[in-house]
Amino acid sequence: MKWKILVLSRDKSCVYCGITFIKNDNSRKTKQSWEHIVNDIRINRADNIALCCMSCNASKGAKLLETWLESKYCKDKGITKDTVALVVKEAIKK
Repeated sequence: MKWKILVLSRDKSCVYCGITFIKNDNSRKTKQSWEHIVNDIRINRADNIALCCMSCNASKGAKLLETWLESKYCKDKGITKDTVALVVKEAIKK
């Protein structure tokens, strides 16, 4: 799984809220989780798989990215299409 190595080296912070991951921390906010940017499990490439914090992942769930970016969670956290990581911005363009 070449994509896994690429994602682990690329995503040192949440691709949505930007919080830095802390290893061996029990906080959901700083613990990384695997995320399909576009919710399609068949798209298993580095341009669709990213690391985000567990809080953002739980909030996004199965929602479409564009819908989730309009949610109260994102508004409260200041997460917009302009503040997300480049890999997410690229997914939005597609």
